[in-house]
Amino acid sequence: MARILVLGGGIGGIVAANALRRRVGRMHDVTLIERTGKHLFAPSLFWMLRGWRSLEQIQRPLDPLRRKGIEVLRAEVECIDTNGKIVQTSAGAVPYDYLVISLGAELQPGAIPGLAEHGYNLYDAEDIVRLREALGQFKGKAVVLVSRLPFKCPAAPYEAAFLLRELLPDSEVELCTPEPLPMPVTGPKLGTAVREMLASQGITFSPERKVVRVDKGKVLFEGQETRFDLLAYVPPHSAPAVLKDARLTNDSGWVPVDAKSLRTPAKGVYAVGDCTSITLPDGKPLPKAGVFAHRQAEAVAMTIAAELGRGKAQEFDGAGMCFLETASGVAGLASGNFYGTPRDIRMHGPSRLYGLLKALFERYWFWKWL
Repeated sequence: MARILVLGGGIGGIVAANALRRRVGRMHDVTLIERTGKHLFAPSLFWMLRGWRSLEQIQRPLDPLRRKGIEVLRAEVECIDTNGKIVQTSAGAVPYDYLVISLGAELQPGAIPGLAEHGYNLYDAEDIVRLREALGQFKGKAVVLVSRLPFKCPAAPYEAAFLLRELLPDSEVELCTPEPLPMPVTGPKLGTAVREMLASQGITFSPERKVVRVDKGKVLFEGQETRFDLLAYVPPHSAPAVLKDARLTNDSGWVPVDAKSLRTPAKGVYAVGDCTSITLPDGKPLPKAGVFAHRQAEAVAMTIAAELGRGKAQEFDGAGMCFLETASGVAGLASGNFYGTPRDIRMHGPSRLYGLLKALFERYWFWKWL
């Protein structure tokens, strides 16, 4: 019997555990370790900001996975010993034969002085609730700030800017980012299209801004500053400390993996999603996005199953898509193959059709995986 551990209950971890359980057969053990015991569907966070969802509606307990034959351990991952093939958790030591790491990225708002004190974290559910309350009485200038690169869900700050524009029609909205164009890895054509969409809605786009600190009412960048009355930010990201301690990260600060197999240098250890580092043919990094975590997890599950004599291995091919919500019920869809040479990523819409598809995908996600 093989013991397969999946670390993390985000998109990659949920898909990996389900796909492994379905493919490797009941004679092998599949265990999912997640410290919260819950899965938060992050793409719906901004619907909380609109008032369309509550936290309870976009979060599910992981316990029902046990009905599928997946063991769920609610515990903190404290140490990974790749030589001894043991994961030490707050609930004790767990040995493994195969390990799938999907621990995501840690958010580090405290890495920039004043950021957490004067703004709202767009990736934090509690801050989304606080921001929702603040918008009710707001008048003035709102700033959406991308504080550092890389960050997960490349469309998120742009969706936030469109959303604030809609909810605050009489206010000024500015988006500040270190990027030269919106979502630059998608190419200049799509980036220019998104920049023009921002301009068409009166949103100021301020690129190549490297933040130094945040004071009350202003963001200080290298050589310039921006005033705000309300600040919504994307915080700095880092790989979880437990991965660094296990010497699984490289100079990039993330876990290097083979671009197609998602293998790490450690034997029997795979990593998927936001904690990984994959360099594209032109030197740019593969974006950190849920769609890639999803497809990588499925590929890894098939590869492990093949090693156990069940079916054929599969490689991750770099294809992906992402919704970009621009207004109430309206969204665009960017899609293409990020491993392609040249890379051809295209925007479809925006339209109400893609807005409907985004809403339907949320329902499908909970039905399919939980």
